[in-house]
Amino acid sequence: MPVKKINSIPKENVKAGTGTARQVLIGSEEGPNFAMRKFTIEPGGGMPMHTNSVEHEQLVLGGSAKVVIGADEFVVNKDDVVFIPAGVPHSYKTIGDLPFEFLCVVPNKTDIVEIVS
Repeated sequence: MPVKKINSIPKENVKAGTGTARQVLIGSEEGPNFAMRKFTIEPGGGMPMHTNSVEHEQLVLGGSAKVVIGADEFVVNKDDVVFIPAGVPHSYKTIGDLPFEFLCVVPNKTDIVEIVS
């Protein structure tokens, strides 16, 4: 379907995360090259240090988080754009009282996720 409402797309909990949910907005059955997902990490939540075998392009929609990418640490906020290369360890931890929400675009390839801490 070329147009749909975001609220009609189910949320699924991300097992590796704390207070983390994901919606697959455009999946591989719709887009042949890329998938678009929306992540919501509740206050106090996060994702542990992990790697993915595919790159991530992200747009922060709201909230704030500490994002570690490799050896670097960043505080990201609404309207920030984040690039995470394939294979680079990264993690997320919300800051403040608002959920941290972001869009994440990834190539439609096999994504192997490994927790590294």
